[in-house]
Amino acid sequence: MSLAERLKSDAAAALKAGEKERVSTLRMLASELHLAGKEQPTAPTDEIALLQRERKRRLEAATAYRDAGRDDLADCEQREASIIEAYLPQQLSDLELHAIVGDAVAELGASSPAEIGRVMAIVMPRVKGKAEGKRVSAVVQQALTA
Repeated sequence: MSLAERLKSDAAAALKAGEKERVSTLRMLASELHLAGKEQPTAPTDEIALLQRERKRRLEAATAYRDAGRDDLADCEQREASIIEAYLPQQLSDLELHAIVGDAVAELGASSPAEIGRVMAIVMPRVKGKAEGKRVSAVVQQALTA
C-alpha cells in the first residue's frame, strides 16, 4: 500500500471515529503528497523527505507559538507533528547513530573538524529519514573534536 493510499484509508477511519484533528492532518499530508507529485511528474516523490519537512514545520511553528505565549496553538502544532511522526521510519538510537558516524569517520580517515562536510556527505544517505540533520551534525562534530 502506498503512502497516499494509507493516508486516505487512515483519514477515512479517523473520520468515522470522529477524530477531527487527525483527519485534518492526514488530508493535509495527502494533499501535499499529491501536489509534490504534480510539480515534478517525472521524478518520484520523496515521501519521507516530505513527511520530515511537514513535521519540522509543525515543530518550528509550535516553538514560535510558545515564544509568543500561545500555548493552545503550540499544543495543536505539537499534536499534528506527532501524527505525522507516526508515518516516518523509526528513528535511530544514539548508539546506532554513533556507530554509523564512527564507520564513516574511519572510512574517510577523518580527524579534524574541517572534514565535517565530507563525513556528513557519507552519513546522511545512510540515515535518510531515520535521523534529523541537526542530530547527525552534532554527533559528527563530537566525533571529530574528540
